[in-house]
Amino acid sequence: MGGGVGAPEQSSSRAKKGKKRKTKRMGFSLDMTPMVDVAFLLLTFFMLTTTFSKPNTMEINLPSQEMKDVEVAASNIFTLRMTEGNKAYWNIGFEPPIPFELYETGGDKPTISKKFKELIMGEKEKVRARVNDDVMVVVLKFDKTAKYRNMVDIIDELNLMKVNRFSLAPFTDADREEIQKLGAATPAPVANPQ
Repeated sequence: MGGGVGAPEQSSSRAKKGKKRKTKRMGFSLDMTPMVDVAFLLLTFFMLTTTFSKPNTMEINLPSQEMKDVEVAASNIFTLRMTEGNKAYWNIGFEPPIPFELYETGGDKPTISKKFKELIMGEKEKVRARVNDDVMVVVLKFDKTAKYRNMVDIIDELNLMKVNRFSLAPFTDADREEIQKLGAATPAPVANPQ
C-alpha cells in the first residue's frame, strides 16, 4: 500500500523536475532592402524635382588700393540720403537737402516711385546740358537706421536706369544735422517694404 501511494507522487515530481516543454519560436527576419530602395528613390525624386534658388548677389566693384582720389565738381554731385522710416533726401552740390518719397504709397507691394526715376533722369539731363558730358555722380548715404532693402532697391533702380557713376559714402553727423535743420518739412513715413 505504501508503494501505491508513493508512486503518483514520484511521477508528478518527475514531471516538475523534467524539462519543460518549450514552445517553438518562429524565426522572424525583416528584409530592409525594399525600404532602402524606396528611400533612395524618394530622395532622388525630390532632389531632381526641387528648384534650387539662385543666390541673390549684387556686384559692387571696389576701387583698387593704388587708385587716387577723383576730383568731381560739386555741381555734378547728386547726393541721396536715406534715414529711418524710408525717408529720403536729395540735393545737388552744397544745396540744402530736399525730402521726397522714395516708394509709391499705393498698391500691395512698395515699389520705387516714378518721381525718383524722373528726379534722377532730370538732374542727369541738366548736368549733361550744362557740361556737355555725362558726368553726374550719384553719392548714396545711408543712416544706420535705414533699411538694407532701401540700398538694394536704389542700386537696382540706378542699374536699370543705366546710371553707372554712383558711389557709397558714410552717413556723417553733418548729414544728420542738415536733415534735422529741415524740421517739419520731412515727408510722412510710408509703409515699410518687406
